[in-house]
Amino acid sequence: MFVMCSLAIIVGILGETVWIGSGTPDPLRPWLPPFQLSEGMQKVLQEINSVNAYQVPKLPLKREPVYAYTPIDVTPFRHVEPHKRHFLEQMEYWGPGRAIPEPEHLETVKIGFIGPLVPTVSVAVGGRSHNEERMGIKMLQGARLAIEEANERGGYWRRGIPFELVVRNDNGLWGSTGNEVIHLAYKENVWAILGSIDGANTHIAIRVGLKIELPMMTSGDTDPTYIETNIPWVFRCISDDRQMAYLLVDYMYRKLGLRRVAILRSSNRYGRFGVREVIDGSRRLGRPIVVEMAYPVGCEDFSIQLERIKAAQADGVVHWGNPDDGARALNQMRAMGMNQPFFACDRCISDEFVRIAGPNAEGVVCASPWNPNRNDPIWLAFKERFRARYNEDPETYAAHAYDGMNMLIWAIQVAGLNRAKIRDVLAYRPEPFVGVTGEIPLTAVNDDGGEVYLARFVGGQWHYYSRQELGLPPREVLIRPAAEQTAQQEPAASTSATPGGN
Repeated sequence: MFVMCSLAIIVGILGETVWIGSGTPDPLRPWLPPFQLSEGMQKVLQEINSVNAYQVPKLPLKREPVYAYTPIDVTPFRHVEPHKRHFLEQMEYWGPGRAIPEPEHLETVKIGFIGPLVPTVSVAVGGRSHNEERMGIKMLQGARLAIEEANERGGYWRRGIPFELVVRNDNGLWGSTGNEVIHLAYKENVWAILGSIDGANTHIAIRVGLKIELPMMTSGDTDPTYIETNIPWVFRCISDDRQMAYLLVDYMYRKLGLRRVAILRSSNRYGRFGVREVIDGSRRLGRPIVVEMAYPVGCEDFSIQLERIKAAQADGVVHWGNPDDGARALNQMRAMGMNQPFFACDRCISDEFVRIAGPNAEGVVCASPWNPNRNDPIWLAFKERFRARYNEDPETYAAHAYDGMNMLIWAIQVAGLNRAKIRDVLAYRPEPFVGVTGEIPLTAVNDDGGEVYLARFVGGQWHYYSRQELGLPPREVLIRPAAEQTAQQEPAASTSATPGGN
């Protein structure tokens, strides 16, 4: 009965099939868990458990037709056939790690957490090292709830021992983030790590993880280049800024017909890398960004930036930065008589943005990696459990961290205590993960390839729209050549939703 309960979380959260048998492993296949897996997943397990330290599993590699659903008309150098296209074929792990046996005498199964929980004042950055602790605390809440629920159901089924969350702070400084990974890997002996949010620090962390050979999952870093490091130990369970930017660009130009869009962004890596595809996509569609203005994080006076945008006669403004900065910038825009549509990144879908912006929040359109308004029983049940645990509703960082931690727990339950095999079952799983944020289909580069959305604030709440609801062509159509698009694209319905800016 103990083992049966321990795997209930896998059935309920990650879409596995029902429990079978008495909970006793197959003596002829001791590596096969005593719960049902898909036929494809069983083949993956059989193969990774059949190789020795000098062999590589012979498993089919995922291949993508294009990278990150890049529309054909915003593909770089699309008129020239390159010698090689990157990020289309799944990377393999060629090392000997699969031959390492499970350790003995464990009291807990440790999973690491790195997130911005407490900022540090540093001479190196001239003040606070970050202001992302609110997001990090939410991320920790989601991860902790996943661990608690796994333990309530029995913990690690092979040993009957609990999972343990080992928490370390990401203080915003590159070197110390790498040190935290070292601590988790060698002092705490974790089997995988969830984290972090800041793009620069997470980049450092995954490079250390590569040397250690440790699975690393991010649920909060939307930097497109995170996954472009080509590290086979790296996973992401949230859609990135590249995918959200493609939808935003498509909407601004195809749907609204804007021609002179300006960018207002934070002067950090998040702002700089977040708008890259907005800039490139606009230029490739023949509507280049008229002006790009950066501001220091925590800025109170945006007059210089907004005067430049006003002088450029922009017909739309895209903001990429934290919600408090975005709200203050929006308020100053409206005070200056600038009534252009205001678009923003997913961080601005927050209570803080709405509180600071007040009535100016009406009509704001933000990119979003998911739709929390959907009527999904898995999501709704999670909201109730989260509310009971923390006395507040979950938001994007909590929900994605919960999914990311459950993906790691699932992988450990299936693969056992072997870092290479944990990596393998995540990378080679043929079916999408089913989490509280929706389906999470991992691409060839182990990125979340799920649907992205636009959110518009109307009447005191955020409303979410898919491509179909916006009357935009599906991603699968946009990646095809123009002639094929014309032949296969269905005409958009005249009644489609149009979340225009305020």
